[in-house]
Amino acid sequence: MPTQATYDDANLCLRLYELRREETLRKARGWFAQNFGPTSMEELSQIAPPGSQENTYMRMVVSYWDMACAFVTSGVLNQELFCQTNPECLLVWERLRHVVPALRQAFANPKLYHNLESVGTAFMKHMETIGPETLPAFQARINGMVKRP
Repeated sequence: MPTQATYDDANLCLRLYELRREETLRKARGWFAQNFGPTSMEELSQIAPPGSQENTYMRMVVSYWDMACAFVTSGVLNQELFCQTNPECLLVWERLRHVVPALRQAFANPKLYHNLESVGTAFMKHMETIGPETLPAFQARINGMVKRP
């Protein structure tokens, strides 16, 4: 049974929003939303090669959202409130989830992006409860935003 969100939960959501407004993270998020959508490690290497600004942007966005999701998975932040106020988290998970297994293998880290996966998966299930068309419509919209070469 979900717990009631608290004033502290609301303040943490507001703080996470403030952090997203930081100039470099804002640029990284913009790049990610428009350009990141690999389905394989080969595509990932083309989109964000190691050492590139794109790779830095990718790591910045993904690590930010994995950190925010860690607040949820650790019980510090109410999951329902987080999902209601942070749909960008699901965008990031949707764009990354296809390459996570290969990244985990490449880095020999089976827990890499575990928090993002846990919350992203719960977020997807939540969207399915809203209506059967909600998640597919979201996925189509965000995947249609990616600029393909």
